[in-house]
Amino acid sequence: MRFAPFIVAIAAGLAQAVSIAAPWNGQPQWWLQVASLAVLAALLQRTASPAGAAVLAWLFAVAWLGGTWWWLFISMHVYGGLAAPLAVLAVLALAAFLALYYALSAALFKLSGGGAIAFGAAWLLGELMRATIFTGFPWGAGGYAHVDGPLAALAPFIGVDGICFVAACLAYWLAALVQPRVRSSRRSWLMAGLAVVLLAACNVVALRDEPAVPGRKLSVALLQGNIPQDVKFEPGAGIALSLDWYARELQQTQASLVVTPETAVPILPQQLPVGYLEPIQERYTQGKQAALIGIPLGNSRDGYSNSVIGFEPDAKIYRYDKHHLVPFGEFIPPLFKWFVRMMNIPLGDFNRGALPQAPFEWQGERLAPNICYEDLFGEELAANFTDPARAPTILVNMSNIGWFGDTVAIDQHLAISRMRAIEFHRPVIRATNTGATAIVDARGQVTHSLPRLTRGVLTGDVQGRTDITPYAAWLGRFGLAPLWLLAFAALAAARWTGRREARP
Repeated sequence: MRFAPFIVAIAAGLAQAVSIAAPWNGQPQWWLQVASLAVLAALLQRTASPAGAAVLAWLFAVAWLGGTWWWLFISMHVYGGLAAPLAVLAVLALAAFLALYYALSAALFKLSGGGAIAFGAAWLLGELMRATIFTGFPWGAGGYAHVDGPLAALAPFIGVDGICFVAACLAYWLAALVQPRVRSSRRSWLMAGLAVVLLAACNVVALRDEPAVPGRKLSVALLQGNIPQDVKFEPGAGIALSLDWYARELQQTQASLVVTPETAVPILPQQLPVGYLEPIQERYTQGKQAALIGIPLGNSRDGYSNSVIGFEPDAKIYRYDKHHLVPFGEFIPPLFKWFVRMMNIPLGDFNRGALPQAPFEWQGERLAPNICYEDLFGEELAANFTDPARAPTILVNMSNIGWFGDTVAIDQHLAISRMRAIEFHRPVIRATNTGATAIVDARGQVTHSLPRLTRGVLTGDVQGRTDITPYAAWLGRFGLAPLWLLAFAALAAARWTGRREARP
């Protein structure tokens, strides 16, 4: 069939989407990520032209990306009021645009002369472009499917993007084994053997765990208000409910640290009822507890920010301003104000916070807040790790995924936080509006969690860490530059090697 490769590419892309968080249990499926990418690799191995490879990779990526964050439709249509056909078109348009990075990567792979390392480098290049260009949107990167797999042991050394590179190499080798022209070759079996050795090594390679400090545990309470998103910013409805529930819990909860979700207080301080914030501030600045509270700050003259304020005894008020803003949700890209006017989404244009920002210090721990999808950008979190003496000991994610309903977005975001915990060897505490509110240990394992879409308080103890992983060390100093260099150098080397072998 003439169109069979295109259909197979789309089906493999959808399988790649499922691998990030399976719809039947919300868990990542690392084997499916490698297998589905191997299908694309096999298609590219059978494709002669760079243009043909680009088309196949583009179809794969459109299906993968659209199938990964289809739930953007909910935020635009259900909560934003955008007409359903336009919302579907917007999701597909975003996926189609970002898929161009992978089309370019596939073309470069064919031009390089091919090979496992070249395929891994090309796929890494696509992931890097998606993660950085136009502020980046790396949600659903293939490496997150490996948070429970054997490749997770590599995260403290090369991070999620490095895992994407290794997984792509494995996928290419797997595809090479089933190609009739290479199935019996000595080289293909050698590559298969190397892949098996690598997988086995990943199961035994691990950082030595830092011994626990006796008595050094921080008791935390994470608040999950489950405020319906369609009324969250409505006066007399969601706003009143938010203010009442969070104020009561902030006054009653007894943990050493109390954390609310993003915009738990959904209006500016100057819009709050008289006497609302002052009793909360007094409780924490004059007592024996501390609190981190999500709240928008600012005014019409200086602009607004999506922020966190922190209260602790005998200290100035702490403030963190979100640095990496969500396009269309928190800032309006040039030429797109017309699109935002079509939706009824509040708080649409924030100021950007600095990078890095000081951690919140409490009871010997240095807590680094990040808001919503900021924890997607490991290179920005790593900016806090350049000075080991000031590096965070605990990461704090404060989110509101209520915009996307009861979908796999909740599971996908939890997998992202778990990968950050493994990469930086830091516990992650997550306070969210609708889920996943959880405590993740420094090995990326969820130790405590609340059921999604429920109202409650999650309590538990957290042990901070002070060691610096190799990944945190080089990422904090050089950013993603080493990975860009790896991608281009591997493609250039493959091209040079191919030319040498082609000479008579």
